[in-house]
Parts: sequence; structure tokens; C-alpha cells
Amino acid sequence: MAEQRIAVVGCSGTGKTTTARQIAQVLGLPHLELDSVYHQAQWKPLEEERFRQAVTAFMDRHPEWVIDGNYAPVRTSIWDRSTTTVWLDPPRGRMMRQIVWRTLRRFVLREELWNGNREPISNLLSLDPEKSVIAWAWVRHPAYRETYTSMQADPRWQHLVHHRFSHPSAIDAWLQQLQESPMEGAPDDGAQG
Repeated sequence: MAEQRIAVVGCSGTGKTTTARQIAQVLGLPHLELDSVYHQAQWKPLEEERFRQAVTAFMDRHPEWVIDGNYAPVRTSIWDRSTTTVWLDPPRGRMMRQIVWRTLRRFVLREELWNGNREPISNLLSLDPEKSVIAWAWVRHPAYRETYTSMQADPRWQHLVHHRFSHPSAIDAWLQQLQESPMEGAPDDGAQG
């Protein structure tokens, strides 16, 4: 089987990390969640050059991997090395239900996310996309669709196998197929923009 380097992308709340962990488990690959690198203690962002270096170091250490996240400063370097992209693109309403529920659960349970960070109350109360991941997801959903539709059509990325999933059942079916025959041209679910 050929080497597998898989980039999992999509708007906040679409299930990128959950899906990436499942892929990594099925294929026995190391997984990197970009949020865990970028969001340092007290939600301070890692300086851009150090962020790039950390992601590059992970890719250099592992000949195969699964990476999830959307950060523009590292996106092209990840896609340059990827063999496959998995784009989670549910309808906006489903995505919003998922992110509101996830945010509420994390806040109520005081779940630790990365580097000691927990969901701030602003994620539930603010309408400012810079202060609330819920507002961010609402505002960014169309932009991510535009970005990934364009990237998948770009000749620069035609060497990649692209998958686009709009429904959890299609992801589950694809993961089942991965278990049975790893990465043999599994189809996407026909999601349209």
C-alpha cells in the first residue's frame, strides 16, 4: 500500500478532529490536531514561524500521518505533502447544531482542550466571530466552501485524492471501507456547494 498523508479540513464544528482520529486509528497513523499546536496556554496563538516549524517537524518525523485543521499559514505546506484530502462539508444548519452542542458540552463539563485551555463563556454569549467559535463558524462556513471548492479544482492539487463529505453516514461508510481495504479510491458522498 502506498504511503498515506491525509489532510482533514472543514469549518469549525464539522467533526475534523473526531474524523481525523478515526482515520488515524483505522490506518495506524500518527495524528496532529493543528489547534493543539496553535492555541498555547491562555489561548495565546503560537507565533506564525514557530507554528510552521512545529507542523513541518511533525511531517518530517513521520513518513505517514493524519493532520486536521484549516490554518492558512500551513495549509499549502500540508497539501504539498499530502496524498489525500478529506473535506467535511455538512449543511450550515447541521454544522451549527454540532458546534453549539459541542461548545455547550465543553463549557458545562469544563473540558480541557489544549495546553490548559477551556471553552470561554464568550463562545456561548458573544456574536463577535473573533470572540466566539459559534459566531466564527456561522460567518466562515461560506468562505471555507469557496476556499476548498477552489483548491480541489486547482491543477496544483490534482495529484491529491479528494473526498468531500456532507453527511456523517457517508463518513462512517468511508471509514468502514478504510478498515476493509485501506485507501482504495473510496468515493465522497456527492456533496455539492
